[in-house]
Amino acid sequence: MTPHIKFMQHRKLAMLFSLILIIVSIASLATRGLNFGLDFTGGTLVELEFPGEANAQDIRQQLDDAGIKNAVVQYFGKSSEIAIRVPPQAQDDQQDAKLVLGQAGRDIFNVVQSATPNGEQLVLKRNEFVGPSFGEELRDDGGIALIVAFGFMMIYIAIRFHYRFGMGAVAALLHDVIIVLGGFSLTQMSLDQSVLAAVLAVIGYSLNDTIVVADRVRENFYDNLDSEDTAGLIDLSLNQTLSRTLFTSLTTMLVLLSLYFFGGESLRLFSVALLAGILVGTYSSIYVASSLLVSLGVLPSHFKTPEIIDEFEDETP
Repeated sequence: MTPHIKFMQHRKLAMLFSLILIIVSIASLATRGLNFGLDFTGGTLVELEFPGEANAQDIRQQLDDAGIKNAVVQYFGKSSEIAIRVPPQAQDDQQDAKLVLGQAGRDIFNVVQSATPNGEQLVLKRNEFVGPSFGEELRDDGGIALIVAFGFMMIYIAIRFHYRFGMGAVAALLHDVIIVLGGFSLTQMSLDQSVLAAVLAVIGYSLNDTIVVADRVRENFYDNLDSEDTAGLIDLSLNQTLSRTLFTSLTTMLVLLSLYFFGGESLRLFSVALLAGILVGTYSSIYVASSLLVSLGVLPSHFKTPEIIDEFEDETP
Protein backbone atom coordinates (compact mmCIF):
# COMPACT_ATOMS: atom_id res chain seq x y z
CA MET A 1 0.00 0.00 0.00
CA THR A 2 1.36 3.41 -1.01
CA PRO A 3 1.84 5.81 1.95
CA HIS A 4 0.52 9.36 1.82
CA ILE A 5 3.29 11.46 3.36
CA LYS A 6 3.22 15.16 2.42
CA PHE A 7 6.94 15.70 1.93
CA MET A 8 6.64 19.04 0.14
CA GLN A 9 4.67 20.49 3.03
CA HIS A 10 7.93 20.59 5.01
CA ARG A 11 10.23 21.51 2.15
CA LYS A 12 11.05 25.01 3.44
CA LEU A 13 12.10 23.62 6.81
CA ALA A 14 14.18 20.95 5.07
CA MET A 15 15.84 23.53 2.83
CA LEU A 16 16.69 25.66 5.88
CA PHE A 17 18.22 22.60 7.56
CA SER A 18 20.28 21.86 4.44
CA LEU A 19 21.40 25.47 4.20
CA ILE A 20 22.64 25.41 7.81
CA LEU A 21 24.58 22.19 7.18
CA ILE A 22 26.15 23.63 4.02
CA ILE A 23 27.15 26.89 5.75
CA VAL A 24 28.73 24.98 8.65
CA SER A 25 30.53 22.65 6.22
CA ILE A 26 31.90 25.47 4.05
CA ALA A 27 32.98 27.44 7.13
CA SER A 28 34.84 24.41 8.47
CA LEU A 29 36.46 23.71 5.10
CA ALA A 30 37.57 27.36 4.87
CA THR A 31 38.95 27.62 8.42
CA ARG A 32 40.02 24.10 9.43
CA GLY A 33 40.56 22.58 6.01
CA LEU A 34 40.87 18.85 5.35
CA ASN A 35 43.27 16.51 7.10
CA PHE A 36 44.88 15.03 3.98
CA GLY A 37 46.38 11.60 4.43
CA LEU A 38 49.67 10.22 3.21
CA ASP A 39 48.25 9.64 -0.28
CA PHE A 40 47.98 13.41 -0.74
CA THR A 41 50.73 14.85 1.47
CA GLY A 42 53.47 12.40 0.61
CA GLY A 43 55.52 10.40 3.11
CA THR A 44 56.69 6.87 3.83
CA LEU A 45 54.80 3.57 3.69
CA VAL A 46 56.26 0.51 5.39
CA GLU A 47 54.75 -2.97 5.67
CA LEU A 48 56.10 -5.33 8.33
CA GLU A 49 55.38 -8.98 9.04
CA PHE A 50 55.68 -10.27 12.62
CA PRO A 51 56.29 -13.90 13.62
CA GLY A 52 53.16 -13.74 15.78
CA GLU A 53 50.31 -11.32 16.47
CA ALA A 54 51.28 -7.63 16.37
CA ASN A 55 50.01 -4.89 18.69
CA ALA A 56 49.26 -1.75 16.67
CA GLN A 57 48.91 0.45 19.75
CA ASP A 58 52.32 -0.55 21.13
CA ILE A 59 53.97 0.03 17.75
CA ARG A 60 52.42 3.47 17.49
CA GLN A 61 53.77 4.34 20.94
CA GLN A 62 57.24 3.01 20.09
CA LEU A 63 57.44 5.21 16.99
CA ASP A 64 56.21 8.24 18.91
CA ASP A 65 58.84 7.71 21.62
CA ALA A 66 61.50 7.51 18.90
CA GLY A 67 60.48 10.91 17.54
CA ILE A 68 58.52 9.58 14.57
CA LYS A 69 55.36 11.63 14.90
CA ASN A 70 51.82 11.19 13.53
CA ALA A 71 52.40 7.64 12.34
CA VAL A 72 49.32 5.75 11.17
CA VAL A 73 49.62 2.09 12.18
CA GLN A 74 47.09 -0.37 10.75
CA TYR A 75 46.67 -4.10 10.47
CA PHE A 76 47.16 -5.16 6.88
CA GLY A 77 45.50 -8.39 5.79
CA LYS A 78 46.00 -10.30 9.04
CA SER A 79 46.94 -9.65 12.66
CA SER A 80 50.62 -10.43 12.08
CA GLU A 81 51.05 -7.86 9.29
CA ILE A 82 51.27 -4.12 9.95
CA ALA A 83 51.21 -1.15 7.57
CA ILE A 84 52.87 2.01 8.89
CA ARG A 85 52.27 5.35 7.18
CA VAL A 86 54.39 8.33 8.22
CA PRO A 87 53.93 11.86 6.84
CA PRO A 88 56.98 13.98 5.97
CA GLN A 89 58.80 14.93 9.14
CA ALA A 90 60.08 18.42 9.99
CA GLN A 91 63.59 18.85 8.60
CA ASP A 92 64.49 21.66 11.02
CA ASP A 93 64.46 19.23 13.95
CA GLN A 94 67.64 17.16 14.30
CA GLN A 95 65.76 14.22 15.80
CA ASP A 96 63.37 14.05 12.85
CA ALA A 97 65.92 14.83 10.16
CA LYS A 98 66.76 11.14 9.78
CA LEU A 99 63.37 10.48 8.15
CA VAL A 100 64.29 11.36 4.59
CA LEU A 101 63.53 9.56 1.35
CA GLY A 102 64.47 5.87 1.16
CA GLN A 103 66.19 5.78 4.55
CA ALA A 104 62.93 6.56 6.36
CA GLY A 105 61.53 3.06 5.93
CA ARG A 106 64.72 1.45 7.21
CA ASP A 107 64.69 3.71 10.27
CA ILE A 108 61.06 2.81 11.02
CA PHE A 109 61.94 -0.88 10.68
CA ASN A 110 64.90 -0.53 13.05
CA VAL A 111 62.79 1.25 15.69
CA VAL A 112 60.12 -1.46 15.67
CA GLN A 113 62.68 -4.29 15.47
CA SER A 114 64.64 -2.99 18.47
CA ALA A 115 61.45 -2.91 20.56
CA THR A 116 60.34 -6.41 19.56
CA PRO A 117 60.50 -8.76 22.58
CA ASN A 118 62.68 -11.91 22.59
CA GLY A 119 64.62 -10.68 19.58
CA GLU A 120 62.01 -11.94 17.11
CA GLN A 121 63.01 -11.14 13.56
CA LEU A 122 60.64 -8.98 11.51
CA VAL A 123 60.24 -9.07 7.74
CA LEU A 124 60.28 -5.78 5.81
CA LYS A 125 57.79 -6.52 3.03
CA ARG A 126 57.40 -3.04 1.58
CA ASN A 127 59.24 0.28 1.82
CA GLU A 128 58.00 3.13 -0.36
CA PHE A 129 58.30 6.89 -0.36
CA VAL A 130 55.56 9.06 -1.89
CA GLY A 131 56.67 12.58 -2.75
CA PRO A 132 54.45 15.58 -1.93
CA SER A 133 54.29 16.55 -5.62
CA PHE A 134 52.66 13.21 -6.45
CA GLY A 135 50.17 13.74 -3.62
CA GLU A 136 49.29 17.21 -4.91
CA GLU A 137 48.80 15.84 -8.42
CA LEU A 138 46.53 13.10 -7.05
CA ARG A 139 44.49 15.65 -5.10
CA ASP A 140 44.11 17.96 -8.11
CA ASP A 141 43.14 15.09 -10.42
CA GLY A 142 40.53 13.97 -7.88
CA GLY A 143 39.01 17.45 -7.83
CA ILE A 144 38.92 17.58 -11.63
CA ALA A 145 37.23 14.16 -11.69
CA LEU A 146 34.49 15.48 -9.40
CA ILE A 147 33.88 18.56 -11.56
CA VAL A 148 33.80 16.54 -14.80
CA ALA A 149 31.41 14.02 -13.22
CA PHE A 150 29.05 16.82 -12.17
CA GLY A 151 29.10 18.31 -15.67
CA PHE A 152 28.29 15.07 -17.51
CA MET A 153 25.58 14.16 -15.01
CA MET A 154 23.86 17.52 -15.41
CA ILE A 155 23.93 17.18 -19.22
CA TYR A 156 22.56 13.63 -19.07
CA ILE A 157 19.66 14.47 -16.75
CA ALA A 158 18.83 17.67 -18.64
CA ILE A 159 18.57 15.72 -21.90
CA ARG A 160 16.68 12.76 -20.45
CA PHE A 161 14.18 14.75 -18.38
CA HIS A 162 14.18 18.56 -18.38
CA TYR A 163 16.91 21.12 -17.81
CA ARG A 164 15.36 22.05 -14.44
CA PHE A 165 15.67 18.42 -13.37
CA GLY A 166 19.37 18.64 -14.21
CA MET A 167 19.79 21.72 -12.05
CA GLY A 168 18.01 20.05 -9.14
CA ALA A 169 20.06 16.84 -9.44
CA VAL A 170 23.41 18.65 -9.53
CA ALA A 171 22.37 20.85 -6.60
CA ALA A 172 21.55 17.68 -4.63
CA LEU A 173 24.92 16.13 -5.53
CA LEU A 174 26.82 19.26 -4.52
CA HIS A 175 24.80 19.28 -1.29
CA ASP A 176 25.90 15.69 -0.55
CA VAL A 177 29.59 16.19 -1.39
CA ILE A 178 29.92 19.45 0.58
CA ILE A 179 28.30 17.97 3.70
CA VAL A 180 30.37 14.75 3.60
CA LEU A 181 33.62 16.71 3.14
CA GLY A 182 32.47 19.18 5.78
CA GLY A 183 31.99 16.29 8.20
CA PHE A 184 35.55 15.13 7.57
CA SER A 185 36.77 18.68 8.09
CA LEU A 186 34.90 19.08 11.39
CA THR A 187 36.13 15.75 12.77
CA GLN A 188 39.60 16.08 11.17
CA MET A 189 39.48 12.44 10.09
CA SER A 190 42.18 11.60 7.57
CA LEU A 191 41.17 12.00 3.93
CA ASP A 192 42.93 9.52 1.67
CA GLN A 193 42.29 7.77 -1.64
CA SER A 194 39.68 5.45 -0.14
CA VAL A 195 37.65 8.44 1.09
CA LEU A 196 37.89 10.10 -2.33
CA ALA A 197 36.65 6.85 -3.90
CA ALA A 198 33.79 6.80 -1.38
CA VAL A 199 32.82 10.38 -2.29
CA LEU A 200 32.70 9.43 -5.98
CA ALA A 201 30.59 6.39 -5.06
CA VAL A 202 28.25 8.65 -3.08
CA ILE A 203 27.75 10.77 -6.21
CA GLY A 204 26.72 7.69 -8.19
CA TYR A 205 24.46 6.39 -5.42
CA SER A 206 22.72 9.72 -4.87
CA LEU A 207 22.31 10.26 -8.62
CA ASN A 208 20.70 6.83 -8.99
CA ASP A 209 18.16 7.67 -6.27
CA THR A 210 17.46 11.05 -7.85
CA ILE A 211 16.92 9.51 -11.31
CA VAL A 212 14.45 6.93 -9.93
CA VAL A 213 12.41 9.72 -8.32
CA ALA A 214 12.67 11.95 -11.40
CA ASP A 215 11.49 9.14 -13.66
CA ARG A 216 8.38 8.60 -11.53
CA VAL A 217 7.75 12.37 -11.37
CA ARG A 218 7.90 12.54 -15.17
CA GLU A 219 5.43 9.66 -15.50
CA ASN A 220 2.97 11.33 -13.14
CA PHE A 221 3.41 14.62 -14.97
CA TYR A 222 2.57 12.91 -18.28
CA ASP A 223 -0.57 11.46 -16.70
CA ASN A 224 -1.64 14.89 -15.42
CA LEU A 225 -0.52 17.34 -18.10
CA ASP A 226 -3.17 19.93 -17.25
CA SER A 227 -2.56 19.86 -13.50
CA GLU A 228 -0.82 22.74 -11.73
CA ASP A 229 -0.33 20.86 -8.46
CA THR A 230 3.41 20.22 -8.86
CA ALA A 231 3.95 19.68 -5.13
CA GLY A 232 1.12 17.15 -4.95
CA LEU A 233 2.41 15.15 -7.91
CA ILE A 234 5.93 15.17 -6.48
CA ASP A 235 4.56 13.93 -3.14
CA LEU A 236 2.78 11.13 -5.00
CA SER A 237 6.01 10.20 -6.80
CA LEU A 238 8.07 10.23 -3.61
CA ASN A 239 5.55 8.02 -1.82
CA GLN A 240 5.51 5.56 -4.72
CA THR A 241 9.32 5.22 -4.65
CA LEU A 242 9.74 5.50 -0.86
CA SER A 243 9.85 1.78 -0.08
CA ARG A 244 12.45 1.19 -2.79
CA THR A 245 14.58 4.10 -1.51
CA LEU A 246 14.45 3.00 2.13
CA PHE A 247 15.09 -0.70 1.49
CA THR A 248 18.02 0.07 -0.82
CA SER A 249 19.55 2.46 1.72
CA LEU A 250 19.06 0.09 4.67
CA THR A 251 20.55 -2.96 2.93
CA THR A 252 23.54 -0.92 1.74
CA MET A 253 24.07 0.50 5.22
CA LEU A 254 24.06 -3.01 6.73
CA VAL A 255 26.91 -3.99 4.41
CA LEU A 256 28.85 -0.83 5.26
CA LEU A 257 28.36 -1.36 9.00
CA SER A 258 29.82 -4.84 8.57
CA LEU A 259 32.81 -3.31 6.78
CA TYR A 260 33.22 -0.74 9.55
CA PHE A 261 33.24 -3.25 12.40
CA PHE A 262 34.87 -6.25 10.72
CA GLY A 263 36.71 -4.90 7.65
CA GLY A 264 39.78 -3.66 9.51
CA GLU A 265 41.36 -0.25 9.85
CA SER A 266 42.08 0.11 6.14
CA LEU A 267 38.35 0.06 5.27
CA ARG A 268 37.08 2.09 8.23
CA LEU A 269 37.34 5.57 6.71
CA PHE A 270 35.90 4.28 3.43
CA SER A 271 32.85 2.85 5.21
CA VAL A 272 32.40 6.01 7.33
CA ALA A 273 32.40 8.21 4.24
CA LEU A 274 29.91 5.97 2.43
CA LEU A 275 27.62 5.69 5.46
CA ALA A 276 27.51 9.46 5.79
CA GLY A 277 27.00 9.85 2.05
CA ILE A 278 24.11 7.38 1.90
CA LEU A 279 22.31 9.07 4.80
CA VAL A 280 22.74 12.51 3.25
CA GLY A 281 22.06 11.21 -0.27
CA THR A 282 18.79 9.55 0.71
CA TYR A 283 17.68 12.75 2.38
CA SER A 284 18.69 14.93 -0.59
CA SER A 285 16.95 12.73 -3.17
CA ILE A 286 13.71 13.12 -1.22
CA TYR A 287 13.95 16.77 -0.26
CA VAL A 288 16.70 18.76 -2.02
CA ALA A 289 16.27 17.70 -5.66
CA SER A 290 12.47 17.44 -5.42
CA SER A 291 12.04 20.69 -3.49
CA LEU A 292 14.05 22.57 -6.10
CA LEU A 293 11.64 21.40 -8.80
CA VAL A 294 8.85 23.22 -6.94
CA SER A 295 11.04 26.29 -6.35
CA LEU A 296 12.07 26.40 -10.02
CA GLY A 297 8.41 26.37 -11.10
CA VAL A 298 8.32 23.06 -12.96
CA LEU A 299 4.80 22.25 -14.22
CA PRO A 300 3.33 19.18 -15.94
CA SER A 301 2.50 21.41 -18.91
CA HIS A 302 6.26 21.79 -19.56
CA PHE A 303 6.22 18.14 -20.67
CA LYS A 304 3.62 18.68 -23.38
CA THR A 305 5.02 17.89 -26.80
CA PRO A 306 3.44 18.44 -30.22
CA GLU A 307 2.96 14.67 -30.57
CA ILE A 308 1.07 14.43 -27.29
CA ILE A 309 -1.05 17.51 -28.05
CA ASP A 310 -1.94 16.12 -31.49
CA GLU A 311 -2.88 12.79 -29.93
CA PHE A 312 -5.19 14.52 -27.45
CA GLU A 313 -6.78 16.58 -30.25
CA ASP A 314 -7.36 13.43 -32.36
CA GLU A 315 -9.13 11.74 -29.47
CA THR A 316 -11.36 14.76 -28.83
CA PRO A 317 -14.93 14.03 -30.13
